[in-house]
Amino acid sequence: MEYGIGFWLLLIVFLISVTAIGYSYALYPWLIFFLSRKKKLRLEQYQEDDELPFVSLIISAFNEERLIGEKIQSVYKTNYPGNRFEVLIGSDASTDKTDAILQKLSGQYPSLHYFIFTERRGKGNVMNDLYRYARGDVIVFTDANVMFEEQTLRELIRFFKDQRIGLVDSQMINTNTKEEGISYQEKSYISREVKIKHSESILWGTMMGPFGGCFALRRKLFVPVPKNFLVDDFYINMKVLEAGYLCINNPRAKVYEEVPSDLGAEFRRKKRIATGNFQNLRTFSGMLWHKTPGLSFSYISHKVLRWLGPFFMLIAIITNAALAFYHPLFIYLLILHLVLISLPFIDYLLKKSHIHNRTLRFISHFYGMNLAMFLGFFKSLKKIETNVWKPTERKS
Repeated sequence: MEYGIGFWLLLIVFLISVTAIGYSYALYPWLIFFLSRKKKLRLEQYQEDDELPFVSLIISAFNEERLIGEKIQSVYKTNYPGNRFEVLIGSDASTDKTDAILQKLSGQYPSLHYFIFTERRGKGNVMNDLYRYARGDVIVFTDANVMFEEQTLRELIRFFKDQRIGLVDSQMINTNTKEEGISYQEKSYISREVKIKHSESILWGTMMGPFGGCFALRRKLFVPVPKNFLVDDFYINMKVLEAGYLCINNPRAKVYEEVPSDLGAEFRRKKRIATGNFQNLRTFSGMLWHKTPGLSFSYISHKVLRWLGPFFMLIAIITNAALAFYHPLFIYLLILHLVLISLPFIDYLLKKSHIHNRTLRFISHFYGMNLAMFLGFFKSLKKIETNVWKPTERKS
């Protein structure tokens, strides 16, 4: 049987869509894991007897009465010299006991400075304000619910002795995983992302976005985050790469955070992040063809193709349905497509009966993430006035 031009065009579009999804999620990670498998970060670093740079830690806090005390204690228990860092905390119009706790803590720790903002404006705007008061050569941006261990600050700062380094990311370790939610799946996803970012760091110094809960930045490279940007950490990261500096992940800089469990709350969070991703895509479209080795390659492979993933998925199923009229093979593929799409609904029904299947939950997590990306794209087309958002409740 001979096929016309319509069949071949449909087949090409179908194969491109399927390949784009498989490449970003499977082939690209495998490729960079393989290329970096016997390599390490080869950068100048601070030694034990070196004078360490002065560091300013910046924290934007909103209604963090449950964790802010524990966070501050974890910072001051690190082995970084106490006279070489300061902590600046901005309370973003908190309505709980956060302000009172900060006032008490400032009496206990002289290098802790807190700022009370009466109007809620969002994390990025608080970061912009606190930066003006920071005295450090290196700025550590960190969230109130992210806990440090003894070595965290030293490891974040270690590679800043190398003047090519602009930004260093931490390794987030998730706690409080639960079988009944999506915390196990989210933990697995984030752990894999950390490995991908570390491989990008080793190969090219082009890590694609730090963990927003804790990363370090060379002070002179800070560019104020636009007031309506929803993903400030990626914006800062790309500005550093744009300026010609390296961005890396240091897995020895460990921090701890409760991983989210509630699917609905996490879906809303991912939709907000997706909206911010498309803001960043428009802002940094010029970096899709950048001269820096590895930069455009990692940007497109790791981020852009994933952001466009739901559109590739939609195109794939539409072209698959059209191809089913030409050959029985595509009928079977279409059935497989429909079965996969139905699995999150089966997982939902099983969850209602208190039956939790990890494999099904991984599939639900994947489709939920892409649905959030799809909706985030259309939300990003609307005018966004502020980056204020309701934080995800981490303990449930």
